[in-house]
Order: sequence, then C-alpha cells, then structure tokens
Amino acid sequence: MRILFLLLLAANLCLVAWYQHFSPADSAADPEPARRQISPEKIRVLRDWSPAGPAAATMTGVTPATPPTAAQGAPAPSAAAPAPAAPGASGTCSEWGGFAVAEAPKAEQALAPLALGAQLTRRRSEETAGWWVFISPQTNRAAALKKTAELKSLGIEDYYIVQDEGKTRWSVSLGIFSSEDAAKSRLEDLRAKGVRSAQTGERETPVSKVWFQVRGADPAVLAKLREQALKFPGTEVRNCP
Repeated sequence: MRILFLLLLAANLCLVAWYQHFSPADSAADPEPARRQISPEKIRVLRDWSPAGPAAATMTGVTPATPPTAAQGAPAPSAAAPAPAAPGASGTCSEWGGFAVAEAPKAEQALAPLALGAQLTRRRSEETAGWWVFISPQTNRAAALKKTAELKSLGIEDYYIVQDEGKTRWSVSLGIFSSEDAAKSRLEDLRAKGVRSAQTGERETPVSKVWFQVRGADPAVLAKLREQALKFPGTEVRNCP
C-alpha cells in the first residue's frame, strides 16, 4: 500500500514538471499574433452597414428599382430641329440672258467683278424670236452702211445689216427678242441715245441665245445681276429652267 502511494505521488510530480516545462504555450497569452497584425490602430468598426447592389437584393429580399426605358414609356430625347437653309443654298439657280451671241462677251465682262468662279456656267439655247428692233430697209447697201455709221457715232455697236433677199433686205437690225416688252425696252434705250428712226415689229426668226447661270447665288449677287440687266435692255434675270 505504501508502495502504491509512492508511485502515485511520483506520477503527479512528473505531470506537474512536464506541464511547467514541456507543454505548448497558451495561444491567449502568446504575444506573436498581436505583433503580426498590420496597422491595427486603423481598424474601425462599422455600424448600421447595409449591403448594396445585386448582392444586397439577394440578402435583403428587396429588388432594387431600375430606371424607366423608352419602351416603358419614358420620354425619348427629342431630335434637334433642322437648321434653316442659309440664303444662297447650293440647290438654287438663277440665270441672266438671253443675249445674242455677239453680245455675250460684253456680259461676261460685266460679270467678272463678281468673281463667281465655279458658280458661273454658260448655256446656249435655240429660240424663236417673235419681235425685233430695226431701221427700215434702205435703198441699197451704201445707204445701209451710212445708217450704221450714224449708229457708231452715237456709241451703238450692236447691229447688223440684213442682206437676205426679201422685203427686209438692207434694213438694219438692232436686236431680236422673244417678247414685245423686251423689244420695247431696247427701243427706249436706243431713243435715249439719240436714235430716232428705229422701230419694233413682229418677226418669226430662229435665233441662238446665251444665258449665264449662277448657282447658289445669295441675295446680294442677285441684286447685282438685276442691276446689270438694266444696262442690257432686253435681258432678264430668272430662275433656271
């Protein structure tokens, strides 16, 4: 019995010695985990936090509202109103004419100061003139030449002597026109220069006319064209056909 007591006492002493010198240290008293923390002073405890986004909807059971689309009745952005067309848009076209072929170079000189460049084109048309301004037939070619000399002295150079056989032979033509108004305008211009023997009359004659077309002309250019037309009786400014 005494031997058993001594064995138990020896076993307890060994257990105490092992516990004090060989057992693992208590993790609660281990200083290493505290030293291994990164910036522990910056840690903050968040209160009243709620998750956001789709995960929040899953966690809370609430489906987040989505913005209305055009298909759901939201007003679509209105299209910008088209800007008004500027004066002189590229689709507009005006023409000045019609000139006899011999008069066309003078008209080109009158247009040169406008510097129209590619805006200006020239077209030729075949028309039937119903009116003309003329000086009555003279007795012969010499008398007709005398009349033309008088016209030159007055500064008039747009004329020709009719030499074809017929009742108008040796008359002096001062212009062929498509309308009576144009013929009368030419006659008034001649009288203002001192021509007294000229007159107007009907005459069905096929003639070539020259027209100067201006594309994209602004109001200022059109005004200048009309001013020039006043200097060339029998011409007009109109829309391109």
